[in-house]
Amino acid sequence: MDAVDGGTAKKPVPAEHQKTSWPEVVGMAATPAVMKIMQDRPDVAVEVLPPGTHLLPGANPKRVRVFIDGLGAVAKTPRVG
Repeated sequence: MDAVDGGTAKKPVPAEHQKTSWPEVVGMAATPAVMKIMQDRPDVAVEVLPPGTHLLPGANPKRVRVFIDGLGAVAKTPRVG
């Protein structure tokens, strides 16, 4: 047990075990969805994108795009890339 934090500090998750998609946030409002993703993966940048957003091609392993519908709810499963 660590004397400083009482043994409660989180250890880094190995890259092969990090979460890469969030199907559970589909239908959720954008703000709590982004908070969930950032809680799971504080190492990535989260982008919220409204309908009709034009995207440049290319994947980015440090980005998660959250596509929302016209009411501000998550429209499809956010994924790293």
